[in-house]
Amino acid sequence: MATRGSRSEKVKRIFQQFDLNRDGGLNREEMSALVVAVNPRVRFSDEQISAILDEVFRTYSDFIDTDKGLTYDGLLRTYDDGAGDVDRDFEALALELKSDDDNDNSNNNNEPASSMAFEEASTSLVVDERVKSPEPQKQHRTATWAASPNHGIIFDDTWKLVDDLEILIKRLKAKQMKDLKTKGEHSDAFSDPGWSRELGPSMEMNKHIIWDETRHDYTIFVKELGVLRSRADGSRSREEAFDGHMAIGRLLYDQHLFKEALVCFKRACELQPTDVRPHFRAGNCYYVLDQHTESKEEFILALDAAEAGGNQWSYLLPQIHVNLGIALEGEGMVISACEHYREAAILCPTHFRALKLLGSALFGAGEYKAAVKALEEAIYLKNDYPDAHCDLASALHAMGNDDNAVKEFQKAIDLKPGHVDALYNLGGLYMDMGRYQRASEVYTRVLGLWPNHWRAQVNKAVSLLGAGETEEAKKSLKEALKMTSRVELHDALSHLKQLQKKKGNGNRNGIGVDAFTIIEPSKFKTLGEKTTLRQELARALEIRSFQRVTRLFRCDVELLKKEMNDSKTPLTYSGYGVPEKSIRKAALESILRRLLGFLKPETFVGSVKAINLKILSVLDESESGRVDLGMFFAVLAPICGGSPEKRKRVAFDSLLWRPVTGISDSGRITKADATRYIKLLRSIYIPSHNTSEMTEIHGETDDSLVSLTDFLAMFDDPECGFGVMSILLKLESGDRNRHGNTVCSVCRYPVIGARFKEMKLRFSLCSGCYSEGKVPSGLKQEEYCFKEYGSGSEAVKDKCMWFSSNHNPKK
Repeated sequence: MATRGSRSEKVKRIFQQFDLNRDGGLNREEMSALVVAVNPRVRFSDEQISAILDEVFRTYSDFIDTDKGLTYDGLLRTYDDGAGDVDRDFEALALELKSDDDNDNSNNNNEPASSMAFEEASTSLVVDERVKSPEPQKQHRTATWAASPNHGIIFDDTWKLVDDLEILIKRLKAKQMKDLKTKGEHSDAFSDPGWSRELGPSMEMNKHIIWDETRHDYTIFVKELGVLRSRADGSRSREEAFDGHMAIGRLLYDQHLFKEALVCFKRACELQPTDVRPHFRAGNCYYVLDQHTESKEEFILALDAAEAGGNQWSYLLPQIHVNLGIALEGEGMVISACEHYREAAILCPTHFRALKLLGSALFGAGEYKAAVKALEEAIYLKNDYPDAHCDLASALHAMGNDDNAVKEFQKAIDLKPGHVDALYNLGGLYMDMGRYQRASEVYTRVLGLWPNHWRAQVNKAVSLLGAGETEEAKKSLKEALKMTSRVELHDALSHLKQLQKKKGNGNRNGIGVDAFTIIEPSKFKTLGEKTTLRQELARALEIRSFQRVTRLFRCDVELLKKEMNDSKTPLTYSGYGVPEKSIRKAALESILRRLLGFLKPETFVGSVKAINLKILSVLDESESGRVDLGMFFAVLAPICGGSPEKRKRVAFDSLLWRPVTGISDSGRITKADATRYIKLLRSIYIPSHNTSEMTEIHGETDDSLVSLTDFLAMFDDPECGFGVMSILLKLESGDRNRHGNTVCSVCRYPVIGARFKEMKLRFSLCSGCYSEGKVPSGLKQEEYCFKEYGSGSEAVKDKCMWFSSNHNPKK
């Protein structure tokens, strides 16, 4: 072990070697040269060097001379703090403890031949055999994972473990080389996840080797690896054992042996529970293994340890927040991820990846303005960042700024011509703009990069249909059917066949669908009490669409009650001085994850986005980031699964659960609360009513008490309540019903759900076209009379009765 005196002398020699202008400080260029020189086997990108220097100059700001750079005392402090290994760096630079004059004469500021030979020898990742290398540990002292700041190997015996492990890996690789496969063939084509593994940004790990763990040679490797782990456990101290397991884990991780690396990092966690690094690396392993929940838990442990450790781990805090955010996104928790990306950006304002990830997550949550701001900031820090341009374009498109969105997508594609995300989204944008031919060309490029992208194939068919190329659209749909057998593709193909039947009538508009006329509501009459009015159906269809997007109809309403019983939400005071059980949106997202636990992460993201845009934006009108939990449950109850009676009861119980000042009767709520709830419900689900009613919501002061019976009367009121719920229930029970070969006379799609038949002209409309007031252009009359059929059997029965009444022989 080097003494303090020899350490300081070595640091002094290193300092002098790179203080080229001899001003007593290392500026950014000189520090950059030092970092590169002591890590000869690491190929740093400019952004990585910049991030490392930013961290060094920020952490050791007390030792920075504004005009000169990092002083000698500052460099010595970095080594004292463990940011580097003095002995290793000294050896890597081939320096000697000579006088300055001798050193100048021998080196002339150039590296000697021995240094060049050392670099060449160390480029081989795996040594052939120990006998060929008398000091193998020295050959590997510049390995990527050992050279990183604050992650170097401390004990010499650890190098012996590393050397032996490299031999084992080399043998395993030699036996499995022919059969090794890689995962993620198209990984370079998509937006990267911003994955951070080291101090500062590093290369993402979207593509990795898949080892065959079922083979006998792998079993032997694991047994021999167990011997190395036992040697590490048998070290002279816990610190040395920790060093050994961390080094073994790092090497295994770099060789994509993630399961085995995880074992080492978990053991290191046991040896030093308060050390941040093993938790951080275990979290990385779990994420690569697609165990996002476990990854999140390890990063939380790393974050707790880092915050408890003071400044010792401050350099790693931004990366922990970033990786924790990515792990949360892996679970679909975009709102929670935003908080950690935002914290990383605060800790390291130049962390452009954190800002990009923040913008992307905000976009995923439906916060478009904030997303644009974060993404523009990321691009300001790094203009040649294709993923940031791609996501900025998507956010601009969501806000209706299509012209600038096209420009941003094009910038992303110019920077990365094979960027599938940018191309696919650009195709969607062109379709939304009505530029169908251009859209089909873009989707063709996507399919050239990823031939099995069935969604691109379907969208290409739709864009070709929009361009009037029905035959080409049919071919494209058939290609999509070869990739996936989704029912909507069969419906789309049937739709195309219907269009071909109508092709010769000359009565089509520009997108290949029958021309139609929109009739004013007063001319739509209904036959029978069961036929739904057009305006009411339109409202119910909007709510049903929201149910489908959020999947809330699959969430039993009783689960809301369970959450209320289990929740320990503290009282807070709103801006109106009323005590309420409010929580942050990130905590609310966790509750939603439990309620919708059956959803895949990507589907859950879409659900949260819809809920945020439609419900939370109204409940959090002050943009405080907090939501009244009881009111949220009450608003959710009517659209969850369960009988209508249960839904209404849980809504009432949710309002009871909210604290009410001065009210002790637990079986009733104030009329003010009931009225406010009904108005909120209508403003959220029936937006046309929000302008006049929302202004009055907070003005209610009626403290008279309302029982469940009174509440139900208010709820079911067809004019001022939520009477649309009865129509919603009818849609829920019958919106998958098919009517044989019957197609809508306007859109030409098979009628699914309710069928609305015009009784005089005998044409049929689907629910969507009926609610929008569309009728075929060639079938005009003063007024239209429709009858609703919930199923094909109802229509057949009605037809038989009509035929019987009109064709019975007269006596």
